[in-house]
Amino acid sequence: MRPQSFTYSFKFGGPGCYHPLPRPYPRKRGKYHQAGCIMIDCHTHLSSSEFDGDREAVLARARAGGVTHIALVGQDMAENDAVRELTRGDARLLCFMGLHPDRFADRGPMPAEGEAARTAAMIRAAPPELCGIGEVGLDYWVCRDEARREAQREAFKTMVALAGELDLPLNVHSRSAGHYTIDLLLAAGARRVLMHAFDGKASHARRGAEAGFVFSIPPSIVRSEQKQKLVRALPLESLALETDSPVLGPTREERNEPANVIVSARAIAEIKQVGEGEVRERTSETARRVFGIDA
Repeated sequence: MRPQSFTYSFKFGGPGCYHPLPRPYPRKRGKYHQAGCIMIDCHTHLSSSEFDGDREAVLARARAGGVTHIALVGQDMAENDAVRELTRGDARLLCFMGLHPDRFADRGPMPAEGEAARTAAMIRAAPPELCGIGEVGLDYWVCRDEARREAQREAFKTMVALAGELDLPLNVHSRSAGHYTIDLLLAAGARRVLMHAFDGKASHARRGAEAGFVFSIPPSIVRSEQKQKLVRALPLESLALETDSPVLGPTREERNEPANVIVSARAIAEIKQVGEGEVRERTSETARRVFGIDA
């Protein structure tokens, strides 16, 4: 089965900035028919050097497109510092600090002993503006060695336990490890969970959704059969928007950015056969609930 075809006409408002015009879909009138509702980008890497030349312009395009909040995730202690500095003093930028599972990848050196504990101490000492813990999780694509996978799992367990201790949401990565990640989170009693760009089976996602986990959908949905199946399988109240900027954009070739959450919203609306305004409003309500953002 090929991915659902989305017919887009892209107009550029700057490098990597897409303004997609999808084919018409039935619009429901009523509470949600207004297309100007806000959006929240639940997962980005805006601290990446790819944005060093135009980060302010990227943020301006996002604001102009109706993106009110953007989550920035950290992948290790150095990047956690960068995220903390970028988000300092700006309530629209949400600070997440974590230890990415690809730091345990087979291709490189293992993290130093005690890295998860030091990251946890860093998170405990973070300012009250810290929104959550991430990016954390499991990645069995980059980590095939069982000893490394075990170290990855132990680090993730540390982060999940810390989230429970501090009552913070988790921003979770789970590449090629979907059901293992869901199982670990359920066993740990995790409650406030955002599953970022989940690549597993819809049946596993449904188990997470039944426990209240939320699944954020990137713009790459327009070229991903798996993401389209995921959206069909889950209720709208279990979905949120993300970009994973600078990757997972509508095309592989261009740098992704937060303004492109509109691509995710419109694709979800088409698949669910609801209005775009309803998707914007309900995914934003869900993100505010999971992240603890004041309306």
